[in-house]
Amino acid sequence: MSNNDVFKKLRVALMLRDNDIIDVLKLVDFKISKSELSAFFRKDDHPNYRECGDQVLRNFLNGLVLHLRGTKENPKYPGEVLIKGPADLKNDTDSIEKKPSFKKQFTKGDSDISPVKYKNKGKR
Repeated sequence: MSNNDVFKKLRVALMLRDNDIIDVLKLVDFKISKSELSAFFRKDDHPNYRECGDQVLRNFLNGLVLHLRGTKENPKYPGEVLIKGPADLKNDTDSIEKKPSFKKQFTKGDSDISPVKYKNKGKR
């Protein structure tokens, strides 16, 4: 599997557009144009196809870590970032609460699931 294949699969899995990928790369001070980026996602036999080098993929993965986890001073919860979606890449500098809001706090006896009643249809 080539770097291009890995890059394509991450792009699809995380639902990232070209602008989102460029913003992720800016987090690690790596600048790339939209046309250079689109060359990585072309088919192998296309005349404008370009091999994705190790440096580009490495910087994208490092930027993705910063985007999802945040920094040591400003930590994030990856689950919240993924739920918000890629549209909030511009707000990576905003602070996040220490307690994730997507987890439901249960109290004793509180349940979303009602008990299932089984009927005995046959003899034992």
